[in-house]
Amino acid sequence: MLISNRQKPLLFRLKLFFATLDFAEATAQKQSQVTLGSTSFYAEWRLRQRTAAGLRDSSDVPPERLLQAIWQHQRLQRTALRTLDGQLVRVLHPGFSNLEGGPDFRGAVIQIGNEPATSGDVEIDLRSNGWRAHGHDRNPAFRNVILHVVWNSEQSAGPPTVAIQEALDSPLAELSLQLDHVSIRTLPDNFRGQCSSPLRDLPEAALLDLLREAGQVRMENKAALFHVRARHAGWEQALWEGLFRALGYKHNVWPMQHLAEGRPQWLRKNDSLLGLQARLFGLSGLLPAELSRKGRDGYLRQIWDLWWRERDEFIELCLPRSLWRFHGLRPANHPQRRLALASHWLHEGTLCERMERWCGDDIPDQKLLGSLMKCFQITQDDYWSWHGTFRSGRLKKVQPLLGEGRVTDLAVNVVLPWLWARARAGRNDILRAAIEHRFAVWPAAADNAVLRLARQRLLGRSSSNTSVLKSAAAQQGLMQIVRDFCDHSNAACDGCSFPELVRERFMGRSAAAPQKI
Repeated sequence: MLISNRQKPLLFRLKLFFATLDFAEATAQKQSQVTLGSTSFYAEWRLRQRTAAGLRDSSDVPPERLLQAIWQHQRLQRTALRTLDGQLVRVLHPGFSNLEGGPDFRGAVIQIGNEPATSGDVEIDLRSNGWRAHGHDRNPAFRNVILHVVWNSEQSAGPPTVAIQEALDSPLAELSLQLDHVSIRTLPDNFRGQCSSPLRDLPEAALLDLLREAGQVRMENKAALFHVRARHAGWEQALWEGLFRALGYKHNVWPMQHLAEGRPQWLRKNDSLLGLQARLFGLSGLLPAELSRKGRDGYLRQIWDLWWRERDEFIELCLPRSLWRFHGLRPANHPQRRLALASHWLHEGTLCERMERWCGDDIPDQKLLGSLMKCFQITQDDYWSWHGTFRSGRLKKVQPLLGEGRVTDLAVNVVLPWLWARARAGRNDILRAAIEHRFAVWPAAADNAVLRLARQRLLGRSSSNTSVLKSAAAQQGLMQIVRDFCDHSNAACDGCSFPELVRERFMGRSAAAPQKI
């Protein structure tokens, strides 16, 4: 075949490309070398830096962060994984990285030996003795660990243990280069949910409709709880219980709920602000047991004196301090500070009426957040505007007791569902539609762990800056889908009907039915 002059340069480049490929079987020597995709100055400099850091071959001990990345991306010879006592380990799903307290991965699906696959947590340590050395054996947060993954070890000290030093799919130095930049916050593509593909293929308008419908369901479910509680305790008490729950964040919802339920017993007419704060701190068990030198003549001393005068009267309503969780809390979000804020609302005594007036006001969409912020805003607190906890030092500048992010949480989780429930109970369809509109247009809330995982697992998007999640209603819808489907399946999506639901609802609608000939 004759080759034209115009084709020769291309043919030459193809010959040069294929001449560089090496299909020879990899030798042991080759496997110990790090394969570079580039010979640029930066690539060579990066290799020198990683080599200098000590990860030269598989005999080195990797940092735990690299071990976590290896596990998450399953850079392992997966058919060769065995526990220390010789049982075959099948990883159906490695689980989702946990950046809070507790095991490193949650929701893994593991099969050990001939036992059925089990869903549970995975803990990563360099050695198996880390199980006891780190106190995991005494920590209730680790009771659901089904597999202990270690670098190397000879005997298990807790749950079934697998050592992965000899099971890597590539040399350790090469894995370090490939995974060092990978955040364990990002879910690998092959471990996303089965619904990720159909959801990703949906037009944005259809996806928004789905999320808003799910978000409306979530709001109505919360409204139903308010309605049930109002039948027993009244609408105002139901509102206060919702507000206290929201101030508890995810870790301290139940202690806050218990405090709010006792409101009819501990709230008194003409209570002073200081008296209310003393009572709430005393009832909660969050009042320090001893006065420090600095606290003997100041605010804390006053709180102590007020509480101990009435402690015996309320002893049966007091909560133990052990109910509260403080791990990972910023000082600004400490329950002591949140109770101080609630005491202001209680002292003013008009919050319920302010919510009702706000509901009836004609407010432009873009001013909804600011207008509700004014309803919740308080005057400056002489102590808590300058402190995070009883133990913390004075702040350099005033810290507001309530920010816009928390107001949005109060709006979508408490205020709007409570108002919607009242409108429905009163059969006021016009007001109910107005509240639904406010819910639909409310700006997005702050990101959280549930949303981060759901975005990756369901939508295949790691960034929170996505157009479909610009509203709080869409965020709520995504969380509702997680509750309705993901929470009832395992990480491998076994038995989950949501992917089929999406296909039937949206893809089937536009697909043309085959015609008979």
